[in-house]
Amino acid sequence: MIKNKWKIGFFILLGIMAAAILIIWILIASPVEETKVKPGTDGTGTDDVAFNVSTNKRDLNRVINHYLEEEAKNSQMDYQVLLTDEVELYGTLPLFSQELGLKLTFEPQALKNGDLILNQRSISVGKLNLPVSTVLKFVRDSYDLPDAVIIQPKEERVYVSMQKLKLKSDTKVRVNEFDLKKDNIKFTLLVPAD
Repeated sequence: MIKNKWKIGFFILLGIMAAAILIIWILIASPVEETKVKPGTDGTGTDDVAFNVSTNKRDLNRVINHYLEEEAKNSQMDYQVLLTDEVELYGTLPLFSQELGLKLTFEPQALKNGDLILNQRSISVGKLNLPVSTVLKFVRDSYDLPDAVIIQPKEERVYVSMQKLKLKSDTKVRVNEFDLKKDNIKFTLLVPAD
């Protein structure tokens, strides 16, 4: 009888060990479960991935003017943007086979929808200060501007629709803050993830 208890104990122990080895083998051989990222979990409601960017005037000046140089190759208007405590635009205005120096100054305002309004402060052609609405109307009517840039002469401002702005790889930009006096510039890059 004692021999039978040892035999029974041995076979029970052998069965437990075999079951444990079998369970461990099944767990090891099972495929790894992948976590699925749900589209639109970034709060945008789209399949885009959001990258929050914080920058300063100096760096943004470099980026803006790089893109303006590229755009100037395909445009009739040559201009440069300088971010100081306000947005300053320098360029030339062709008039009767002459190139007139042009300076426009704007105060930027970020909107909740991610767009940007540039409220006109002053315009000068050469040393002559001109009415803002007149020059803005002339610029709007004379130049082929991107769809994202909407000149509103009556309101004396330029509306920049960031959703319509065409960037490489269908990346979109949403402006969050644009405070030049505090050198606090924040925006979100929305990069397509599909």
